[in-house]
Amino acid sequence: MGTPLPPDDHVHTEWSWDADQGSMERTCARAVELGLPSVAFTEHVDHTRWVVPSEVVSTSGRLGELLGDDGRFEAPPLDVDGYLYSIERCRAAHPSLRIVTGLEIGEPHWHPEPVGQLLATGAFERVLGSQHSLRHEDEAWLSDLAGRHTTLVGYELVRAHLAETLELIAADPPFEILAHVDYAVRAWPDTGEAFDPFVLEDEFRAVLSALAASDRTLEVNTRRPLESTIVAWWREEGGRTVSFGSDAHRPDDLAARFTETARMVESQGFRPGRHPHDRWHR
Repeated sequence: MGTPLPPDDHVHTEWSWDADQGSMERTCARAVELGLPSVAFTEHVDHTRWVVPSEVVSTSGRLGELLGDDGRFEAPPLDVDGYLYSIERCRAAHPSLRIVTGLEIGEPHWHPEPVGQLLATGAFERVLGSQHSLRHEDEAWLSDLAGRHTTLVGYELVRAHLAETLELIAADPPFEILAHVDYAVRAWPDTGEAFDPFVLEDEFRAVLSALAASDRTLEVNTRRPLESTIVAWWREEGGRTVSFGSDAHRPDDLAARFTETARMVESQGFRPGRHPHDRWHR
């Protein structure tokens, strides 16, 4: 038998502000079709007010629609009641699938009060911590926008983003899984030069070491497949568990590249847990 498909612990639906093609019901049907043991619907919670350059507004779709009076991005709040009602409907419709409630919280250490209020409800089983942003010239930038509209590009952008991620972990906000540690690489310039993680080995190892010391889990995000080197560094720095996340924003992207990614993670010394829905461990 081959390596089994792991749970997908990072999925978005119509309840996330940027998932206009999302559907919780169709995603559950897709999960059953694929034979996934479980799926966690980790909807976006974003309180950071990003700079959105004027030239982006007319071409960025949802980002351009969600601006405050000062031109800064304002994400709408999660409709918790609607989300939880949809969860219960899907659980009733798909009793063989384990459906997990969750959140992906952007920069939780920057917004402790609203994050604390949301988590105090006890409604969310899976909490991802994400660093989507970096600070540049006293402004908060979505990292991929910063990579296109500031002087931070390439390795300098990724280095700055990893420094922000290290601060996230050090602040010790309430999250259990660090999502997409290489998020800023999504903004890598299209120059023909491939991103080489070894250029920033010290920075990656610092983040991974701090994460391991906090006894949290590293997500292996498959939207942009994480380099096996970084998974190896995670193990060397003392990391004990990994989760898998497609970061799907539409049903067809659920568990994308999970088969080959699971093989890669297994080759780095991590194994499935006792139960199919468990995180993988060393």
